[in-house]
Amino acid sequence: MLRAADAPRVAAIYGLGHVLDFSGPVARGVIGQIWRLDTSAGSWAVKEWFDEPDRAEVEEGARFQEAAADAGIPSPPVIRTATGSLLAQLDGTTTRVQGWVELNDRDPMLDPEEVGRLVGLLHQVSFAGRQPVDAWYAEPIGRDRWEELATALEHADAPFAASLASRVDELVELDALVVPPRDLRTCHRDLWADNLRSAPSGPLCLIDWEDCGLADPSMELALVVWEFGRTDPRRARMIHEAYVDAGGTGRVRDEGDFSMAIAQLGHIGARACMDWLEATNEPDRDFAEAWFGEFVDEPLTRETITMVLDAVAR
Repeated sequence: MLRAADAPRVAAIYGLGHVLDFSGPVARGVIGQIWRLDTSAGSWAVKEWFDEPDRAEVEEGARFQEAAADAGIPSPPVIRTATGSLLAQLDGTTTRVQGWVELNDRDPMLDPEEVGRLVGLLHQVSFAGRQPVDAWYAEPIGRDRWEELATALEHADAPFAASLASRVDELVELDALVVPPRDLRTCHRDLWADNLRSAPSGPLCLIDWEDCGLADPSMELALVVWEFGRTDPRRARMIHEAYVDAGGTGRVRDEGDFSMAIAQLGHIGARACMDWLEATNEPDRDFAEAWFGEFVDEPLTRETITMVLDAVAR
């Protein structure tokens, strides 16, 4: 794990000047956390992974991020070491540095036209990636696994065991809608409100490009329309129309287009359950429970899918 004493080494490896301040972690995710480094050359986001990342995936994500930035998609500047590497090792901890961008808190109620326009531009970025389709975004969990998790949570007296058990049949119904991706191109694959945010200066900014890979743009669009439209048909329609007007190649036409959203939400929920079951301390259990809450608090349902389809059809 990083420590304050590591700041000079990070700055030296990435050629960032003299250290003024090193604070954090300022944000934590499931696979890593972010520190803020202020130096004589500027401000930087230093990511540390809890486990070794897939280096090929990180590299391709950075190249896609750079191509998107060249195409006008606001994103943090990619920073490399003197040898051209994205990643550095500090006593067994893998780190990466990007330019610091001031962002507002996550907000699924961002301007729908701006959201649609940005994603439409993103799906036109000229980039031929090779990271393959991943089960996390393309395959359902299935009844057997959902029931296994529900039983394990009940036996462990998990505080959200009843919540999962009450949704198993509905989750299985959603799983049945999942179909293989039809048209493939490199996509961001993590276009939730956590990663598409507004900046205090006004424009939207897209962060966290490390999960990029091949996916169906129509399926990514459906995820975005639901995430930022929620239960408001007008917002859903505005996002879709702005996306089409911007030249985006995807279209939301049927239930199968929600396959990425169903699969990803399912894997998020299942992973949160396993993280809670395997946690050895209360902070980790609390983090897993909060993550599970994101999965159930405003769930994707057959009703909301129908609402979105009706809205964009008009």
